[in-house]
Amino acid sequence: MSRCERWSEIGVGVILSWSFGLLRTSGAVLLDMVLDRRLAGAIRQRLEIDGDRVSDLHLWRLGPGHAGLIAAVVSDHPQAPAAYKQRLAGVAGLSHVTVEVHACADRRQAA
Repeated sequence: MSRCERWSEIGVGVILSWSFGLLRTSGAVLLDMVLDRRLAGAIRQRLEIDGDRVSDLHLWRLGPGHAGLIAAVVSDHPQAPAAYKQRLAGVAGLSHVTVEVHACADRRQAA
């Protein structure tokens, strides 16, 4: 095997390794996979207080050490979105937070 062929094989190996990493990373983004299950659990724990429930949670990476969050909260006693954002104060890595609040459907029917 010539020297040029060996370098070609090394180049192919490097490109294949990079390609698999790129496929794995982009696949996670395209499939809307949860960025970090521990972070998602901590967010749910902070939002689900006094009967409030998280009905939808989207968490994605914005950049190194930064994550975006969209959460929908259902509550018997809904508060302003700012109150729910305050519950998330101090969670490391949250750079962009959107909270949507809905009154519980059973409560609206009873009123």
